[in-house]
Amino acid sequence: MTMESVRIDKWLWAARFFKTRSLATDAVDAGRVRINSERIKPARSVKVGDILTIDNGSTEWEVVVQGLSDVRGPAAVAQTLYAETDASIVKRQQEAERRKLFREPGAAIKGRPTKRDRRRLDQL
Repeated sequence: MTMESVRIDKWLWAARFFKTRSLATDAVDAGRVRINSERIKPARSVKVGDILTIDNGSTEWEVVVQGLSDVRGPAAVAQTLYAETDASIVKRQQEAERRKLFREPGAAIKGRPTKRDRRRLDQL
């Protein structure tokens, strides 16, 4: 049986952009996932050839759907479901370089800052 379309939240989970399907659903609801530049709902079907813009909180991708799956498999199989656009690859590399050169002052602090951490931040 060949699939012609899959729910977007299932596909995002199967393609390993999100750890759980509920996280994928929440991202679609929040508007952080778009198909062909339009905002969608989690039940929307994705087809081969669709262009997705995905923001999972830490990274942004622009990918072209090349395969469909509604089951989560190995990472090697998940990577065959999409192809990242050249512009997206360049943008992600630039963002990674920027993060390497400039680290957020609060990135090293985990949880609520202590009095000592707050003083260090104030000194900056």
